[in-house]
Formats: sequence, structure tokens, C-alpha cells
Amino acid sequence: MFGAWWKLGMDATMLALESQQVIGMRLMMLSAGGSAAQVEAQRMVSEKFMAAGEAALLVATGGSTARVVAGYRRKVRANARRLSRA
Repeated sequence: MFGAWWKLGMDATMLALESQQVIGMRLMMLSAGGSAAQVEAQRMVSEKFMAAGEAALLVATGGSTARVVAGYRRKVRANARRLSRA
């Protein structure tokens, strides 16, 4: 029981740290301007709507908060990899 809560807490903490990293990389890209910044801004907004919908659907169908956090972390890490290559 305690192990599940500990894992959720650690995953949520890591999500917060990884999200800050992605936000920083996105801000650098957006501040540079240009077409790449425009594409990133559009991608960022569409990702937010998709993620909120997916999380709501998962919770509505009986999914756990831990699965929502794990899904967000997977997407944030993918964004970090993509942005670090740019």
C-alpha cells in the first residue's frame, strides 16, 4: 500500500521536474521566433487539449491517477528528447 503511494509521489515529482525542463526549452524556442516557434506553439496548444481529454477519459473509465501521471511523464520525456535535438 505504502509503496504505491511512494511511487505515485515520486512519479508526480519527476513529472514536475521534467515539465519544467520542457517549458524552458520551449521558451527558448519561442523566444527565437520564426516558423519553428509558430509550429511549436501550435503543437503545444493541441497537446494540452489532447492530454486533458485522454486523462479525463482514462479517469472516467476507471483508470488510476498513477496511470495518468505515467502517461504524462511519457509524453513529457518524448517532448524533451524532441526539443533537445532541435
